[in-house]
Amino acid sequence: MLDKLLERYEAVVVLDTETTGVYCRRDEIIELAALRVVRCGAELRREAEMDDLIRLPEGRRLPGVITDLTGITDQMLQADGVCAQQAAERFASMLTPETLLVAYNAQFDLSFLYFFLLPFGLADRLRHVARIDAMTVYKDRRPYPHRLANAVEAYRLAGQNTHRAIDDAAATLELLCAMERERDDLERYIDLFGYNPKYGAPRPRIRSVTYRAQPYDSPLPLYALPDAEP
Repeated sequence: MLDKLLERYEAVVVLDTETTGVYCRRDEIIELAALRVVRCGAELRREAEMDDLIRLPEGRRLPGVITDLTGITDQMLQADGVCAQQAAERFASMLTPETLLVAYNAQFDLSFLYFFLLPFGLADRLRHVARIDAMTVYKDRRPYPHRLANAVEAYRLAGQNTHRAIDDAAATLELLCAMERERDDLERYIDLFGYNPKYGAPRPRIRSVTYRAQPYDSPLPLYALPDAEP
């Protein structure tokens, strides 16, 4: 599984975050999970794993809508959460220049991660890794809608989209393997992110990523379309 990717990279790290909102410059990561997988013969092996709840800064509380979505409460963060620096260092230790990062809707997670790692001098770790957005691949494979829950259902995966970071990271890894079995072109999506043409290219941009408008009904995969980046 993931043979071509793991010929090119020493490991694949699949990650997911849960946050207090959608604005990466002002909202906070409250849960960070990552699975680092390597090839062991013909199988994948989980070389490292993290799933940390992260305490909020003093005086901050979770919005009710986030608790309703994730089931995470302020009490859980206080009782079981770690400090942001501890989680940041643990995540950064899973990255090397030969790592491929994968997330579902990776633009969201990577934008939050940059500002999460920055205060601890660890943001540069993200500049030296390659990335795949599993949602970009899925949009080329199946019609709308394109939530992770839809992908889980479409591929009949064992994992679930629970809006808890470790479950969603595991489901994304399972999805990545299923999409590879379906069509062996995942390496064509490295550092290529699709976006909804209605809303334009996302901000902030990741410098080494190519952004292309991704129509829902395109007869061609995103990597075969002309580069229409503005």
